[in-house]
Amino acid sequence: MASATDAISSDVRKHFGTDIEEDIVSECVKVCQANNMSGQDLFFKWEAMRYNRGPTAPVTVQDIHDVRAQIQRDVKRSSVAKKFTRGSLSGPQSRGFAASANRAGRSNLGGPTTTPVKPVVRAQDGFDLGSRSEKNFGSDGGSSRVTFLGPSADDAARRKGSYRYMYEKVSERSEVLDDRIDHFGELVKDYYNVEELGDPAAVTEEDVVVVGRIVMDAESSSGPVKLNEASLMLESSRMMGSGARIPLRFDPDVKMRKGKQGSRGQGFFPGAIVALKGKNGGGGSFLATEILSLPPLESPSPTLIKSETGETDFSMHIACGPFTPDGDLQFRHLQNLIAKLKVAKPDVVLLVGPFIDASHPSIKVGDIDSTPEEMFRTLFWSRLSEFLDSSPSSCVLLVPSTRDILSHHAVFPQPQLANLLGTHSRVHMLPNPARFTLNRVHFAASSVDVLFHLRKEEFFKQATEIEPLVGAADPEGQTPSDAMVNLCRHVLQQRSFYPIFPVPLDLAHELNLDVTHSDMLYLTPQDDISEEGSGDAKDPSKARCAPDVLIVPSRLKHFSKVVDHTIAVNPSFLTKSTYAVLQCAGHTGPGPAKDRIKVEIERVEV
Repeated sequence: MASATDAISSDVRKHFGTDIEEDIVSECVKVCQANNMSGQDLFFKWEAMRYNRGPTAPVTVQDIHDVRAQIQRDVKRSSVAKKFTRGSLSGPQSRGFAASANRAGRSNLGGPTTTPVKPVVRAQDGFDLGSRSEKNFGSDGGSSRVTFLGPSADDAARRKGSYRYMYEKVSERSEVLDDRIDHFGELVKDYYNVEELGDPAAVTEEDVVVVGRIVMDAESSSGPVKLNEASLMLESSRMMGSGARIPLRFDPDVKMRKGKQGSRGQGFFPGAIVALKGKNGGGGSFLATEILSLPPLESPSPTLIKSETGETDFSMHIACGPFTPDGDLQFRHLQNLIAKLKVAKPDVVLLVGPFIDASHPSIKVGDIDSTPEEMFRTLFWSRLSEFLDSSPSSCVLLVPSTRDILSHHAVFPQPQLANLLGTHSRVHMLPNPARFTLNRVHFAASSVDVLFHLRKEEFFKQATEIEPLVGAADPEGQTPSDAMVNLCRHVLQQRSFYPIFPVPLDLAHELNLDVTHSDMLYLTPQDDISEEGSGDAKDPSKARCAPDVLIVPSRLKHFSKVVDHTIAVNPSFLTKSTYAVLQCAGHTGPGPAKDRIKVEIERVEV
């Protein structure tokens, strides 16, 4: 014992100095022995404490007492953290449940146990977490009556989707932003038969056509101010204009060319790619005399293919999370939806996250008694398996959200959920955003509330129409200037699930946007759709076409509207008791798919 004490004393003198007093050395030895630490560790703790207090001074007995008190506080905090890790959470919703888990041997949130422990039951939530049947996690009986083509699920695709956020270089971000401008520049040149695009920052005497990105002038607008005509700036790419930003002004008699008839102008927002005709007369700004509408996407192919059962018609239910309100974790909306699914037996069920919402108040404070994975398997997976057992010809599609606590990737774009949560031959895990086809009807879906973000940021500039595009007659009750239609048209014209850049400051907490991987946000990528089990080849005709159905869940009022060649659907959130029911007719006659698709917004009673 004496030799161990001498070793500690020697270590203390080595780090604190040989001139340290004996009574201080004695106190240091006591602290080291009580906390199983070396003299070097004690010195580091004393040094950190003295650094926080100010200039370094010689060690005193009081300093050692203060270090001992700090160590005791650290140990107490550590023990409290371990207590919460074991599942003994506090709060009105968890009283008694951690105790029941501990009585079973060990909490299911802790390490391995020799006694099997069922998931903790939350009786006030209305369902028994311990009554699930194992057959629900592996029952693959039956085959879907629709032919599903979706994103590739191989290892290479998963690695591409599970990228590392914020590890990119600044040059990579700028290259991606430039490439997007240059890409639209080529589209505008072909669409308007323009030989060469101009530089908005170059002084010219004649009108030129320019393509650039809308940005906000930070100097003329302080704070979270909405985009307005005084703060509009145009940013060019480095290839077309050295990446310069120049103020954008409009002629009093500005015109809009090849826009949708009846639109009466053009909406602008930060990040929007625009094509303009005008000139820079040397006044330090670009004066636009014409707004050139971006080239529209082509009409989707009307061709349908037969499924394995020889039929082409199908039904689809679409529901978007959150699936339980902030006031409880009972998931009554989800339970009632599953009950409706068992009765209706739709061919396809699309569920868009968040499934287990990380922003739910009870989850944020840790007032739960089961892991998120256990909650998902019990609340979602087992119930979906029961539905699939009752409807052998149905399939389920799951799209995650950046708010899903189940996902380890809280960045947009986002890969699919891990298969560790469950596997089933008729359950398809999709990324966010997702593009897929059902019997060659092309769908595009995302969980991000892009419509609400666009509405907050949009600045509308009125203009006189020139050569307007005359489309089919508008559906009853839908006017050309319909606000929701115009917002959806922004998504289609910009060919991006999220065309805003940067994310609005007051909404930045809702979305982590990775600009470097924005190629995964393209609405019509060339190589995204791949075969998954049907043996048919890819459909290259869809590469430049608008989707037949665009699913854009939003907190704005639910709707189903025809936008040019596309049906845009906002089912709203299931917590608002609404979901969408889609019916696709089965004939293969001429005409776009939108003429064979009917969408209704229905309610789920709670």
